Amino acid sequence: MEIIERAPAKINLTLNVLGKRNDGFHEMRMIMTSIDLSDRLTLTSKEQDEITLSCNAAFIPLNKKNIVYQAARLLKETYGIQAGIHIAIEKKIPVAAGLGGGSSDAAATLRGLNRLWALDLSLEKLAELGEKIGSDVPFCVYGKTAFATGKGEIIQLINDFPKCWVIVVKPPKGISSWTVFEELDLMSIPRYDHQRMIEAINANDYEEVVQYAGNALEEISTQQQPTIKRIKDKMESFGVDVAVMSGTGPTVYGLTRQRSKAQRIVNGLKGFCKEVYLVRTLN
Repeated sequence: MEIIERAPAKINLTLNVLGKRNDGFHEMRMIMTSIDLSDRLTLTSKEQDEITLSCNAAFIPLNKKNIVYQAARLLKETYGIQAGIHIAIEKKIPVAAGLGGGSSDAAATLRGLNRLWALDLSLEKLAELGEKIGSDVPFCVYGKTAFATGKGEIIQLINDFPKCWVIVVKPPKGISSWTVFEELDLMSIPRYDHQRMIEAINANDYEEVVQYAGNALEEISTQQQPTIKRIKDKMESFGVDVAVMSGTGPTVYGLTRQRSKAQRIVNGLKGFCKEVYLVRTLN
């Protein structure tokens, strides 16, 4: 038996860091939405009781280090599943990009195996399980628009994000999240009004949404990779309504409602950066 699951990327519309927790993580306030840039996972039953992986990207580990493997093992061990599974990962989301590609792959694995093994678990239960392997996995289980608190694992769904075009630009070099948080000075980073953003999204008010978008980690990541600011400046000069770094970076996205303008911006950016994508928000 075979199941196919899409694993969409996410972007951070707002990202705030409130402080460091006793468990070593940081207390977060984030609003995220999914975009139509997706990995594709094919989950195929095996007679032999084992988990095996394959991937079209050569640099992805195909062992216990892979979060997809961890997700499959978690379900097997939690529910005593004595069945084998092969998971083929077709990567389209850039790696180490701040787009949640690995977390989304893990979430897709949980959803797909829930169907394949007829576990009949709710999304809430899958999100609860997903928290054990990554803070972004619970959001990715839902794949909608949400307000995330705690480490990012406490999810409150909100209305769909207004329909628009998303220009996604990934610089060649990735950023390790831990290096960004290591350099974090909580007294100097900005704060963004997530409550006003939630109200704007719930009202489907695109003009308000672009006013309140922002990422508190952007300046720190830009110090590591000045390319982030250069991409933002290019996007803004080409006419995006807003340009924001996603997650800990280095990917920057820009929003516009006009298809023709979006395509012009993409064409302008392709000479500046190799990985440029034009996608829609997911509803």
